[in-house]
Amino acid sequence: MGFVRFMSSTAGRWTRSLAGVALVVAAVSLGGAWLWLIAPGAVFILVGLLDVCLLAPLFRMPLAGRKVRDRVA
Repeated sequence: MGFVRFMSSTAGRWTRSLAGVALVVAAVSLGGAWLWLIAPGAVFILVGLLDVCLLAPLFRMPLAGRKVRDRVA
């Protein structure tokens, strides 16, 4: 439950977004066979910006970060 709590927090959202940016930058910098990293990087950026935790349903929690925060508070 602590993992989902962190991922739905502001720090977790920033972590996902920054990890996504790092993946996109690495993919563009390395080029070639590494360009496939752009897709997961874009997903991390989007879920961070949209306040969605894709792993929350595995822990029987809602997908929306706001709903997770309300539930665990």
